[in-house]
Amino acid sequence: MATNKNQHFVPRCYLKPFTHDEENKVINLYNIDRERHMHLAPVKHQCSRDYFYGDNPQLEKAIQFVEGSYATVAKELLSEGCKLNIRHKTILRRFWLLQHLRTEAACKRAIEMNNEMGSTFQEEAPDFKIGIKQAVQMAMLTYADGMNIVDDLKVCMIKNKTKTPVITADDPAVLSNKWHLNDTRANFMSFGMHSAGALLFLPLNPKVLCLCYDGDVYSISHTNGWVQVKSERDIMHFNQFQLGNCMANIYYQDKCHADSVSRLYEELFHIRPSERHRYTYSVLDYEENGYERYRVVEKSEITKKDTVLFHYESINPNPTRWPQQIKIRRNGAVYTNDTRVGYIRYEKIKERSSGGFRRERPGV
Repeated sequence: MATNKNQHFVPRCYLKPFTHDEENKVINLYNIDRERHMHLAPVKHQCSRDYFYGDNPQLEKAIQFVEGSYATVAKELLSEGCKLNIRHKTILRRFWLLQHLRTEAACKRAIEMNNEMGSTFQEEAPDFKIGIKQAVQMAMLTYADGMNIVDDLKVCMIKNKTKTPVITADDPAVLSNKWHLNDTRANFMSFGMHSAGALLFLPLNPKVLCLCYDGDVYSISHTNGWVQVKSERDIMHFNQFQLGNCMANIYYQDKCHADSVSRLYEELFHIRPSERHRYTYSVLDYEENGYERYRVVEKSEITKKDTVLFHYESINPNPTRWPQQIKIRRNGAVYTNDTRVGYIRYEKIKERSSGGFRRERPGV
């Protein structure tokens, strides 16, 4: 039996630097559904559910190990003069991945996708009907099987030198992709953690944010892994990733910043997608010379006798402006074989059974 009934999908060790006086007791938040602030809300009730991970003590212990490693590294990095090293980078990437997969928002998206697939068959499909705990278990298996998926990304720390704070949210480990969202070659393709141009954002406290990036696509100037940011507009541009990705709550440390959080929401709420998924359905049209041809149809047109292809695509927020620190490397590299795999990083080619990949320049 798990030792803790109240289990956090965003751990308290992560939220602590954003709490009032960093005491890990109360925190300020803005709820985007109600469009209202709640000051000094108890942290123990934030981003948690009873037995969110089920009652498996081994799973709980494994999660606590990752969280503990992160807490140690975060404490080191938030001390003055700390230099980013290989251990820091590995733990930050692994914690980002765990956090990205396990939030309530991520699990609800997995449930929605599975249920949509099940309903496509127009009959009872119990294998597709999952609940939140099953979704969490699936997320943990995904983490265990692929925890090295982002290990090839470079890591730097954004140091906020402005009066505008870095904020966080209830789904703080954000995946985005500046190149993919802006290059016409990637039109009508979705991106993921394997994609060329991947960007991972994770705020550590109001003054520090971790940024992992594809070094073949982006050039980010830094000193010993640290990037000094002196523009409040750039910090707002970093903050919009939290606003665009969060499920319900934005968190900030000092209630004196409530007005700036409200302004951020008023200016940028439109970047939040109304839907986070897009589904495309195709049915077998005909076969000829060993090839199959499918045609796109509406879901309502599918019958039980049809052979169906189901395509799932994530819809990601597209920021209004990108922080100026993230620059496209003109002589860099992205790789594609002109299939639905899309554009991927060089390290991910070896994991693909399909071949024929060629290099293109991201800055062209």
